[in-house]
Formats: sequence, structure tokens, C-alpha cells
Amino acid sequence: MSFKHTYGIQLSGTGPTKRPLWLRALERLSLFLMLAPFAVWGVLVFFFSSWPGWIGRPLGVFYALANMAILLLPIRRALCAFIGLFIIPLACFHLMRPSNSRAWQPDVTMVPYAEIDGDKVTLYNVRNCSYVNETNFTVHYETRSYDVSQLKSADILFTDWGPKDIAHTMLSFGFEGGDYLCVSIETRKEVGETYSALKGFFRQYELIYIASDERDVVRLRTNFRKGESVYLYRLQVVSLDHIRDALREYLLRMNQLHERAEWYNAMTDNCMTSAFRIMKKHAAKGRADLHWSVILNGYAPNHAYTTGVLDRSLPFDELKRRSLVNSRAQAAGQAADFSAKIREGMPGMDWLPGSGQNITERNKGKSVDDDVRR
Repeated sequence: MSFKHTYGIQLSGTGPTKRPLWLRALERLSLFLMLAPFAVWGVLVFFFSSWPGWIGRPLGVFYALANMAILLLPIRRALCAFIGLFIIPLACFHLMRPSNSRAWQPDVTMVPYAEIDGDKVTLYNVRNCSYVNETNFTVHYETRSYDVSQLKSADILFTDWGPKDIAHTMLSFGFEGGDYLCVSIETRKEVGETYSALKGFFRQYELIYIASDERDVVRLRTNFRKGESVYLYRLQVVSLDHIRDALREYLLRMNQLHERAEWYNAMTDNCMTSAFRIMKKHAAKGRADLHWSVILNGYAPNHAYTTGVLDRSLPFDELKRRSLVNSRAQAAGQAADFSAKIREGMPGMDWLPGSGQNITERNKGKSVDDDVRR
């Protein structure tokens, strides 16, 4: 008779020991929490793939069921099976190719591109739509000439359409003589397509840099879209060379997108992150450091204010209030001097790089903690 049968004791090394039920349940829960985000991503890839819905959606359902079945396997086998299965949506995602040849909506039919000869720039497909309302408009694309040596200012515009954490960002470059070139980085939507922030993570839209007259992209948001507020701030750029180099970089990106389409991404290639990468390359040290407000760009004006990128002669709340341009834009209408009218009386608009004003002296004595509402 064995020792085990005599005393009812299992000696170490003589057979497997069953783990407690709570420990096995905890392991399964941990496995689920670890794999669930990747599984959801894979399902959404199939649902938002470029395949017809009758193919992509059943594949998404099958993929979801397969992942649920995997959880029933022993943990090591489950991990191996999950990785093998995850390769399928990952490959599908990276095999999706952007295109410049689709049935585009009229306002994004043409991609701007530039011919550059030293400081002389000929920019094609500058948009200047005439609007009756948001959806009723006549599209005009123009060819315009610019002299980079005449560039004198750069302004940043933030459009608030409801959510306070997120805003649409645009850059406007000002030239001697009162001309402005506004650049809005957007999704290039096809006919019948609408914007979805969720779809924006899954290669559903191509990326476009819209080169525009301010009477188009600004007035569209102030005069015709409902519930949008546009704030305009002068960037206190240290050197004219910085904004001129930034403009050249924008033009280069336009040419790249004209030659080869790229995907928009709601996180990594949107209106703010794309602009930030360009401005960071041409900013003075410490003026464009990576900050969480690049993602939650509704807070970007606050951060720009604290770092001295915006005018600090007023408390931030007052600066923001006076930087709202909706009423000025509505009063200006289609006026030829629209850009000048929306800047009348705006704080900081008298500041120009190389004008002899020193940012440090201008902001001397101002307390960030006092001026910025956290």
C-alpha cells in the first residue's frame, strides 16, 4: 500500500497540484484584459476595411467569435493562437492603399501644389469658394503667386465646434500688402462620405492640405456653419526665417501629397499633429516642445500662452475673449479686405518678427499662474 493511500497526503514531486479556482479565474481575466484592445482593433479593421460591407462585416464577426474561442484554450496556446490570428487584420490594415483618384467631394477635388523658384512661389489650386450656405457653394480654384521674402507674420486659428478638449487648427501666413494664405489640414472625403472620428483611426480618409483664401476656410466656419467659434492669435515667432522655413515645409508637404496620397489618422496625422511637426522643426528652442495639448488641442492656446508663443499683454481669458473673430467675419462678409477686417483691434496683431519688440521685455512682469486658468 502506498504512502499516499495510507495517509491521504500527496508528496511534492509525485503528481500535479491543482491551482486554486480564484487564481485560474484571475489569470483568465488578465488574459482577457490584455488581449481585448487588440481584438477590438482587429474587428474594427474588418468593419472599416476598403472591402465591400458584405465581406468585411462577416469577417469582423468571425474574427470576434474566433477570439472568444481562443480564451477557452490553455493560456500559452491562447497567446500563440491570438498572435497568429492578429496577423490577419494587421496585414489587411497595412495593405490598404491611399489614392488620389476617387470620386471626391467638390471642395476637395483638387490638391494644391507649388512651383518654387527661390523666394518666388506659384501655388496652384488655392481654394476660394463662394458660399450661399454650408452645403450650397460654388467651388473656385485659383493660381496665386507669393514672395516668401515678403512673408511677415504667422497666425494660428482654433475652431471650437462643441467639445472643449478638441479643436480644428489652421495656420495663416501674412504677406506684405495684406495677402494671407491659410492652410487647413483636413480629411479628403469622397462623395457621400461624412467624417467620423472613429473611422479616422482606420485609414478611411486621405489627408489633404487645403491652401485657401481666408474668405473660404475661415468664413465657412464663422458665417455658415452652425455652432462653430473661431479664435485667431498672432504667433510671436522669434525670427522671420522660422516662419518662412515653416511655409516652405508646408509647400513641400503639399507637393508630396499631390504626387502621392497619404492616409489621414485621427491621432498621428491630423490638423494639429501634422502642423506641430512642421512648426517644431522651425521653432526656437523651448518654443515647440512636445506637450499633451498637441493631442487635446482644445488646450493648446493655453499652453502656447504659458510658453510666450501668444501675446501676454492680457490675462489669457481676456485674450481668448477678444480673439473670437465670428462677429467681425460676419460683418466683413465677402469684402476684399476680409483678412484685415477680422484683425482690427485684435490683441497682439501689431507684433511682427524683427520689429524691434522683445518678447521677454513685452511680457516682463506677467505671471503665468495669475493669467492662465488651469
